[in-house]
Amino acid sequence: MELKEPGPEASPPSTPQRRRSVCNNCDRPIPVCLCHVIPVPPIQTNTQIIIIQHPHESNHKLSTTPLLTKSLLNATSLTSQRLTLNLLRRLPPANAAATFYLFPPTPTSPAITLTELKKSIQNKNTDNTPIVLIAFDATWKHAKEMVSASEGYLSTFATRVCLNGFDESMEGGSIYDSELVLRKEPFSGCVSTLEAVARWLGAVETNGPVIEERLITVLREMVRLQAQFLKPMKPRPKLLNKKKNITKVIEKQSEEEN
Repeated sequence: MELKEPGPEASPPSTPQRRRSVCNNCDRPIPVCLCHVIPVPPIQTNTQIIIIQHPHESNHKLSTTPLLTKSLLNATSLTSQRLTLNLLRRLPPANAAATFYLFPPTPTSPAITLTELKKSIQNKNTDNTPIVLIAFDATWKHAKEMVSASEGYLSTFATRVCLNGFDESMEGGSIYDSELVLRKEPFSGCVSTLEAVARWLGAVETNGPVIEERLITVLREMVRLQAQFLKPMKPRPKLLNKKKNITKVIEKQSEEEN
C-alpha cells in the first residue's frame, strides 16, 4: 500500500455573516429605525427642493438626504458631482418664481442671508408661486468642489443664500456638534443638509416654524439612536498633558497672588 504524506488541514468552512435586518420603510437598520418620527404623510411645501448628492455621500450611513426625501413631498435627490442643464431638466417646476441654492459665501461669490431672503420673497412672491431650493449634500471638501464645478451654470439663474450665523472664525453650531460629535462641521453656520433645509423652510414657508421643528425632531432622534453605538473616546495624551500644564500655571498664579 502506498503511503502519502499528510497535506495541510482543510480550514473549516467560514460562517456566513448575518446581515442586519433593515426596515422596509425607512431603509435603516431596525435598531435605529426612524419610522416613529418621519412625518406621515410627507409634508407638503411650496418650496421645491432639489438635493445634489455626491456619490460618496450616497453610501454614508449618516447622510440626512434620505430622511428629507421621505419627510418632504416636494424633495428630490440626484446623485452627481455637479449640476448641469440636462440634470435640471429632469426636475420640476418649469414655472418657478425664483431659484436659490444654499452655500456659504466666498470673497468671489457673496450670498444673501436667510433673513434678507425672507423679506425679498414676501415682497415679490405674493401669489405663492413655487420656488426652487438647491442643496448640495457632501463633505465640505466635496461640497466646495461641487459648487465650484456647478457655479458657472448656477449663477445664470440662481441666487446664493447662506444661513444666518455663518462665521469662519467660530466652530460648531450644528446639532451634530452640540449634542453629539457624529460628524464635525468646519465652522459656525455649517450644518447638515437636513438642518439647513429645515432652517430654510422655517424662514420661507407659511407654516415654516412647524415644518422646521418636525424635521429637527427627526434629526435629533437619529443622533440619539446613533449615540448608543458609539464607543467611548480615549483622551489623547498630548491633550491631557496640555490640560495638566494649564492647570499647573493657574495654580502657580493663584499661589503667587495669595
